[in-house]
Amino acid sequence: MITKIPFVDLAAQYQGMAEEIDSAIMDVVERADFILGDAVQKLESSFAAYCGAAFAVGVDSGTSALHLAMEAHGIGPGDEVITTANTFIATACAITYVGAKPVLVDVDPQTYTMDPHALEEAITARTKALIPVHLYGHPADMTPIMAIAQECDLIVIEDACQAHGARINGKRVGSLGHSAAFSFYPAKNLGAFGDGGAVVTDDEEIAHRLRLLRNFGQDQKNVHLFSGHNHRLDTLQASILLAKLPQLDDWNAARRRHAQRYADLLNDLPLGLPRVAADLEHVFHLYVVTVEDRDALAAFLQERGIASGVHYPTPIHLQPAFAHLGYGEGSFPVSERLANSLLSLPMYPELEDGQIEMICGAIRDYFSMLKMGTQTQQMQPIEAHQAE
Repeated sequence: MITKIPFVDLAAQYQGMAEEIDSAIMDVVERADFILGDAVQKLESSFAAYCGAAFAVGVDSGTSALHLAMEAHGIGPGDEVITTANTFIATACAITYVGAKPVLVDVDPQTYTMDPHALEEAITARTKALIPVHLYGHPADMTPIMAIAQECDLIVIEDACQAHGARINGKRVGSLGHSAAFSFYPAKNLGAFGDGGAVVTDDEEIAHRLRLLRNFGQDQKNVHLFSGHNHRLDTLQASILLAKLPQLDDWNAARRRHAQRYADLLNDLPLGLPRVAADLEHVFHLYVVTVEDRDALAAFLQERGIASGVHYPTPIHLQPAFAHLGYGEGSFPVSERLANSLLSLPMYPELEDGQIEMICGAIRDYFSMLKMGTQTQQMQPIEAHQAE
């Protein structure tokens, strides 16, 4: 019987704290404050403090967090917003929601995050904002990015949707730019039981505007200052997140231990392993390797009962939805190479050492099989000649 190892195991996390989560849910049910209830305000206060920021505003998804952050900062039609080609499509979609134009740049080949040199070259008179993405849990290179932004008077909105708790020189992501967007999608390092998100900022006026934007522009009951949106965070989701938040640092520490175990067991194989830049604390939302013929390795692992993922097989500039931007194949060679070679291995706090050893053993078997196949191919011409 094949032992199955899932890509992520959300049930295991729930089982580990079922009593706390069930109690939090029932508390909301008994109070029946389902919309912008008490748990939303408590989560906002707690998550802002966790990030080292003054304010957090809960919304219904990470995409909404990006969208509303830009709208709150006054970004709109005619503006350009620079982000990376190697990211989930929501980053670029959110830019279009406010009527701005996404301008894409390539990523650093070591960290897979925004290349500051490429960023400088992409700035024009129309550039209004930057969205560096803390991808896979690795923070973007924020020191030069913020210096460039300050010099050019640009707004920086961190896409921290995959990096809850990550640090740069001891400071949490989310406290480094003008605002930051987080996603609470179930599989994230801090995940709800459905969609959810938050915007974090130190700017009181931006926080106030965000609260209006998420709730139809309503300043007080039946008084709407402008046409806003319906992007509120559910109280039930906030209560679950509030119960989970105290565990986040321990979960992130477990992810780092797993990443180190992967590295110890895989470092002699022909794989590109994650690298962590100095003075950064990676939180390994994903453990991503690069490998030639990624699909073949994924299929081999699947045969062994081991799930894997691909994040992301098509960079933004080659997506049909963004063909109108005018980029073509070859525009961003690093992002394109990564799209063809990245494979995400199972990663979640509850992953066991024995499971990691099974995964790495299967990967080692795959490369042994490839090596044997190559040796057989090299021998075949000689055998054929002797047969003649």
